[in-house]
Amino acid sequence: MKKQTGLSQGIKIITASILSFGMVFPVILMIISSFKPSKDVFDMRLLPRRITLEGYQKVLEQGFGRYFLNSLIVSLTVTVVALIFHAMAGYVLARVEFKGRQTIFLWILSTLMVPFAVIMIPLFIMMKEFSWINTYAGLIIPAIPHAYGIFLFRQFFMTLPDDLEEAAAIDGCSAFGIFRRIYLPLSSPIIVTLAVAFFIANWNNYLWPLIVSQKKEMWVLQVALSNFVGRLDTPWNTVMASGVTSVLPVIIIFFFLQKRIVDGVKMSGIK
Repeated sequence: MKKQTGLSQGIKIITASILSFGMVFPVILMIISSFKPSKDVFDMRLLPRRITLEGYQKVLEQGFGRYFLNSLIVSLTVTVVALIFHAMAGYVLARVEFKGRQTIFLWILSTLMVPFAVIMIPLFIMMKEFSWINTYAGLIIPAIPHAYGIFLFRQFFMTLPDDLEEAAAIDGCSAFGIFRRIYLPLSSPIIVTLAVAFFIANWNNYLWPLIVSQKKEMWVLQVALSNFVGRLDTPWNTVMASGVTSVLPVIIIFFFLQKRIVDGVKMSGIK
């Protein structure tokens, strides 16, 4: 029995190692290729014959600093504002009794079933009417509402005992005070989990920024990368260097917050 358990455990470890290597290897190859001369990127050698920073120099010359800043502004703003509004909406739907509460929640949840392609054209028409094309408002505001964040906050707030709210109300705390001083601090694992998810999703977003940002100075990193690759004389070492630049913030965030992410997922069980 012990031998069978050990064999099963060994198979699991080997399988997980192979899958992990398969996911990590393309990233490693991208990093190595970013230090190769452009003509050697498709060389079958894993290690570069000559290490060069030419790709990273061209990244700076091509204005990728501006695109990086645009992505950072959009991702951070959407993340912070979305967390504030989603937390308040989740609190109201979980802890405040009013007529039609369940209907509103189901209506919000149903938006998860609507593909972005369905609302893409109406959303663009709205942005055009508001004169938000080629603006940060056009990039940021449509990305803020998302049913997933409201759902996760609501489910977490519903798991908290009523005694906390009752004790705070007896002490004279207002509804907003209860939310700000009690429920919001307790939801820090959910906040971290959603913050990482929102930041990564908006950092990697391509389709909507492509539609709404038609001027080059408003491009985000993903749009700039797609236009860069489409050229006939594509310097692939520069493409690899820009890819490393775009992936680096996501890797850093996940590396430092992975434990909090796991804790947030464990605490967000559906009641």
